[in-house]
Amino acid sequence: MTTGVRRRMGVEERKQQLIGVALELFSHRSPDDVSIDEIAAAAGISRPLVYHYFPGKQSLYEAALRRAADELAARFVEPPQGPLGPRLLRVMGRFFDFVDEHGPGFAALMRGGPAVGSSTTNAMIDEVRQAAYEQILAHLEVEKPSARLELVVRSWVSLAESTALLWLDGRRVPRAELELQLVHDFAALAAVSAAYDTEMAEILVRILADEPADGPFGELVARLAALVPGMPGVPDQRLR
Repeated sequence: MTTGVRRRMGVEERKQQLIGVALELFSHRSPDDVSIDEIAAAAGISRPLVYHYFPGKQSLYEAALRRAADELAARFVEPPQGPLGPRLLRVMGRFFDFVDEHGPGFAALMRGGPAVGSSTTNAMIDEVRQAAYEQILAHLEVEKPSARLELVVRSWVSLAESTALLWLDGRRVPRAELELQLVHDFAALAAVSAAYDTEMAEILVRILADEPADGPFGELVARLAALVPGMPGVPDQRLR
């Protein structure tokens, strides 16, 4: 007969365990509602031992936030092959996977949670937004964006963030529709900017040249055409 012996964890391993436990708890409830005692119990250790590794809940929260921020930023990474519309749709799918899995934690990440006003927290949030911004520029194959392109991409990243936060409040719109709508929103922002700027127009034309008729951008054109049948310059299409 063998008896179970609890393996002693190294310092870094224990810290990573506590971060994982805290992130799991923060993903299902607001960090304000999670106590150090609960984190200790979930990790199977004593409250004083938690404080041995982290000075307090704030430092543990920021460590969990760091992991969540890195994971969220990674959701925007997508191989640069194929048309842009389907690529963005896959990105939005992974983005909403994260939002769905870490609802309260995502809200806390974007709103500051118990660390509201913390320069560390604000810096992490900015890193996520910057990572998303840079990934979209990479998809557009633009190294030095113009002022208008920067405005389009940053506005879209902010729109995706605010849309996800609103969706979490009741989930009243089907998730798949929002993912597609956000891809359409990107095309719409780019199209409006292209109407004012020749450089943006060139980028938009290059993007649309590779888009299939049955892709996300093609679907947007069909939906808009159905709203204004017979309008000069707009193909007379009907939604199927």
